Amino acid sequence: MKKFLILLVLLLFVGAVSGAAGLIGLYYWASSDLPSFRKITDYRPPLVTTIYTRGGKVLGYLYSEKRFLVTLSEMPEFLPKAFLAAEDATFYQHEGVDLSAIVRAMIKNLQRGGIRQGGSTITQQVIKRLLLSSEKSYKRKIKEAILAYRLEKYLTKDEILTIYLNQIYLGSRAYGVEAAARTYFGVHVGDLTLAQAALLAGLPQAPTRYSPFRDFQAAKNRQKYVLGRMLAQGWITQAQHDQAVAEPLVFKSMPDPSWEVAPFYLEEVRRELITRFGEDQVYNGGLHVHTAVDLKHQEAAERALREGLVASEKRRGYKPTLEKLDKDKYADFLAHSNVPSALLTPGRWLKALVTEAGAQGLTVRFGDKYGFIPAGEIGWAKGRVEVGDLIWASVLAEPEKTGARKEEAEAPAPKDKKGKAAEAKKSTPAPSARPMWKLAMQLEPRIEGAIVSMDPRTGEVLACVGGFSFEKSQFNRATQSFRQPGSSFKPIVYSAAMDNGMTPATVVMDAPFSSRDPWSGQVWSPGNYEGSYAGPMTLRAALSKSKNLVTVRVAQQVGMKKIIARAQELGLRGEFVPYLPVSLGAVAVNLLDMIHAYSAFARDGSTITPRFVLDVKSPWGEELYVNKPEIKQVLTPQTAYIMDCMLKEVVRAGTATRVKVLGRPIAGKTGTTNDFQDAWFMGFSPYLLTGCYVGFDQPKPMGKGETGGRAALPIWLAYREAVENDYPVEDFSRPPGIVMANVDGVPMPFKEGTERGSMAIMDEEQEKAFFTDPNAPLGKGEDLLKQMF
Repeated sequence: MKKFLILLVLLLFVGAVSGAAGLIGLYYWASSDLPSFRKITDYRPPLVTTIYTRGGKVLGYLYSEKRFLVTLSEMPEFLPKAFLAAEDATFYQHEGVDLSAIVRAMIKNLQRGGIRQGGSTITQQVIKRLLLSSEKSYKRKIKEAILAYRLEKYLTKDEILTIYLNQIYLGSRAYGVEAAARTYFGVHVGDLTLAQAALLAGLPQAPTRYSPFRDFQAAKNRQKYVLGRMLAQGWITQAQHDQAVAEPLVFKSMPDPSWEVAPFYLEEVRRELITRFGEDQVYNGGLHVHTAVDLKHQEAAERALREGLVASEKRRGYKPTLEKLDKDKYADFLAHSNVPSALLTPGRWLKALVTEAGAQGLTVRFGDKYGFIPAGEIGWAKGRVEVGDLIWASVLAEPEKTGARKEEAEAPAPKDKKGKAAEAKKSTPAPSARPMWKLAMQLEPRIEGAIVSMDPRTGEVLACVGGFSFEKSQFNRATQSFRQPGSSFKPIVYSAAMDNGMTPATVVMDAPFSSRDPWSGQVWSPGNYEGSYAGPMTLRAALSKSKNLVTVRVAQQVGMKKIIARAQELGLRGEFVPYLPVSLGAVAVNLLDMIHAYSAFARDGSTITPRFVLDVKSPWGEELYVNKPEIKQVLTPQTAYIMDCMLKEVVRAGTATRVKVLGRPIAGKTGTTNDFQDAWFMGFSPYLLTGCYVGFDQPKPMGKGETGGRAALPIWLAYREAVENDYPVEDFSRPPGIVMANVDGVPMPFKEGTERGSMAIMDEEQEKAFFTDPNAPLGKGEDLLKQMF
């Protein structure tokens, strides 16, 4: 017996040693290639970058994973408890691994013949999501347990729970509890109710299966389970439990303005951020970006540009082809065309699907909303629109509070082919039961354009619209396109003249001009727009009437090299060559660059670089970038003021007299290129500088008479009328060194010492020598001459 006991002890000892050795071997086998968990201690998950407007509203989000970082203190107390009840009730008691949960899971897995349940703690789930793969194997589970135990020695329980609640995927592209609160209930996480928190806590196990958008009953059952677990743990009372179970759940997503509000502006900001910070930080870094956009200005600019482009098309008698949508694509269109009600302001354009067409008008759908277009708002398309057409519409008014439209309620029932009243489908709500937005039908123009508006005092770009429809084309014609500016380039020529011995009263001949290129033999004979000539005239009058022949003569006298140097100093990029056609705007430039150049006139002769992004902060509020104003003195304050006075004359009695309706001191210049291919208007006051361009993407004539004053100026004016009264009346300040003198009864500004003798008219010999010699060389400019003239 004694020998048996000794043998038994030896066997047990050997077994224990073998078991321990086996466990040690198993430990080293599983931990031989463990990843470092230390990066979790510096938790930097992919976060949403938020872009803000000038007033602090959200302009849009940029992200690879929709996640917003929040702390436990920002969450209601019951939210973390709901997740603990559902996933790991003993979280604050164990050391990273719950052995009892693992044993229960192993028993169930053996009963089911495979790995179906893991028994993972929240710490293990953090390890799995951040360090390991989702492979279902015992080796991965052992690794997970080892790392979880180690992690709990480096981080507190609250820190681990915070990581989990921000990292977890909760379905519908929502990562973390803040994104889920916005996605499912349209609130921030701190505003969740107990019922809502319990529903979210039920999602991690199977986000798709328990999604309330997919299966409400399954989501509700899972919510009841979470509430029951919270009650069993003593974390809520019976009354709280019952109230949460009975609370009606209303699902709605927080409006996402991304690419709905100011899409061209948002895209310009996105491009600038990627250039500065790189794509990874922009889409994953959780940046907070403050921009200069003013939504009132932006919406007014978008509306003005669209209406102006449509008006241009109508002048050409354009009849667009309607886009037809196949029935099997209706659902996809409606799923991607919803516009939040808050964004449906009067004048807002949207794309809609025609669902009914009758004598009273059209019933349309966009997203989850219905609209009605009365027959009187159909215009050019009356009788041509059918069910299934996609159309552009603009908002006239929001739904009546009763939800019923009188026009639709009184409309006769649609007839079938035999003339009998068609039976309404049961799935279609009655007209009186659905809110109807009142809309007007619009046409989609082929012509394009752009408008930019900047505060010249700060360089803040308040509005930027790069085309008719961002959905149709993301190409920004304000920042990415280069087109000939025509006569809107002339102020640059005249500013150089003011610095080279000329004054507003200098008289130059407006008469036919010809010059032969000695290299090509080509004769260039520019003309004025109206085809007439005024003879001798002051520069002030010539600029206001946009006289080409005077400008060319001025350019030849000043010298094209000086004019090109001035253009480049003002910030214009382009292939400038020292040939006279450049003085009439023959070199393609950029609208935003023109804003930059004209800022010297709106200011004191110094340019200011346009700013879209003002500053960028990290998710924790650290300042990463501040875009300070970049100012460069190019003109003297005296030259800038003289140009202001000359450009105000353009509005008073020149090519931009329509602007006088504003009743304010405004300076500006129209621009038109050959064959009416491009139309411009640059107009400014000391507080606001705005430029507008109109033309086809593939250059071609817009039609006779489509000048800067007819095609571009009305767009500029419609925008300015919407915002002008937000500013006090302000004129340009006269700097020291300027004297005013009457020239034939007309007051003109002069630099001190230049006012005398400024009316001297050149005699015929001087005129011939300076301007009319047909053999005076232009330089080798054959290609440019053919392009422009």
